[in-house]
Amino acid sequence: MSAGRRPLSVLILCCLYIAVGAIGFVYHVPRPSAFRYEDLWIEATELLALVAGVFMLLGRNWARWLSVAWISFHVVISFPMVRQIAIHALLLAVVVSILFQSRAGQYFASKNAERNR
Repeated sequence: MSAGRRPLSVLILCCLYIAVGAIGFVYHVPRPSAFRYEDLWIEATELLALVAGVFMLLGRNWARWLSVAWISFHVVISFPMVRQIAIHALLLAVVVSILFQSRAGQYFASKNAERNR
């Protein structure tokens, strides 16, 4: 595999982030009669997932870190529910292992080098 090709695992993860962000955003859109200010924070986190997915597809290294921060945030807000903590922690481990494997690192580095030419 050449350094500039996106690994399949990264492509799948990007698509999942985009889907979770888009579907979550639409699902959580508050009805005007039931609007609460915390709904804005929920919508913002869904948009962050969408942004992370799109920009990881474009090879932006900062988006890789945003995606790790996004799932880490979900681990933190899962407290004190042990089952949710375990699920989010497992997802965090999977995301980190995919995004920081050597092939993914080469992909993000090559895209950064292309932009800097």
